[in-house]
Amino acid sequence: MVRETRLDPEVEVLWEDFHAEVNVPSEKLRSWLLTRGSGEEAFGSNPDLDLPQPGREILKVLNKRKVDLTPDDIEVMREAVERIRELMDAKPPRGNADDSWRHSLLDLGHDPLVER
Repeated sequence: MVRETRLDPEVEVLWEDFHAEVNVPSEKLRSWLLTRGSGEEAFGSNPDLDLPQPGREILKVLNKRKVDLTPDDIEVMREAVERIRELMDAKPPRGNADDSWRHSLLDLGHDPLVER
């Protein structure tokens, strides 16, 4: 028998907003973060430890079911949505050609080149 769990309606909306803004699949995000975290040095024995923040936390949320969210996960989602929207609102004159801006978004799991 499946137990139905109801979430706070605000969390439901945040879940939808988070998954709309974080438009990079989890495996692509993980690969991107590993690339960013490795720099000039080789990967350590546990590559997950090398993942930069906040991407590591965003990746954890992407791998969860909605009913398994913790208060910390909800805060990660809230901060990610807010930061992605701030960056999108502050799109530089060069737009997607501005690597620093685009990389900041990719670190949060958002690729501005992906059509909505």
